[in-house]
Amino acid sequence: MSDAHLILVSHHLCPYVQRAAIALAEKGVPFERRSIDLSAKPDWFLTISPLGKVPLLLINQADGTQAVLFESAVICEYLEETQPGSPLHPADPLKRARHRGWMEFGSSILSDLWGFETARDAAAYEAKRSALIDKFRRVEAELGAGPFFAGETFSLVDAVFAPIFRYFDVFDTIAPTGIFDGLSRTAQWRAALTERRSVREAVGDDYGDRLRTFLRQHDAWLLKLSA
Repeated sequence: MSDAHLILVSHHLCPYVQRAAIALAEKGVPFERRSIDLSAKPDWFLTISPLGKVPLLLINQADGTQAVLFESAVICEYLEETQPGSPLHPADPLKRARHRGWMEFGSSILSDLWGFETARDAAAYEAKRSALIDKFRRVEAELGAGPFFAGETFSLVDAVFAPIFRYFDVFDTIAPTGIFDGLSRTAQWRAALTERRSVREAVGDDYGDRLRTFLRQHDAWLLKLSA
């Protein structure tokens, strides 16, 4: 068993892992990161992961036992409730509930993003591109002066959307998508998150190369647009 109190079981590209890593960093909590290959999941991982997915948070307890949390939203809520550091949820119950709703909205964007990045023909690509444009227009309407989702205060909503914007940092080097055209507040939010230390350090330096490899493996239409 590791000596670390908290162990984040990860995958190099997973945006849900990044949420948890960002939350841990924002809280200033030390943790160990343990990455696995999702195409060859180790037996120990399958034994403790009910859904066979990352992230997992392993919690080494004082009595020598190890607790396991799965699902990124659950992990982030646990960290908010148990760890010191700046609050990542609003104190007001109504605002907190709205934030949780926008976190779920971010998850729905990730579902469309999967279809977008793995689309193999123009029709599938355009369908998902249109869906993403519609959703980011809704986000734009919700944003204020920034720099973050709730103004000056970084929150778990920011931790959810930062990995989404990171995809486009790579996509933009391949071909223009036009998804953020005319969305000035969203663009400003994206820029602020990109500069945040917790966001930058949530992935390795090879993230871009790994994502491009993923696109090649899926024969992504996005790559054909750069030809």
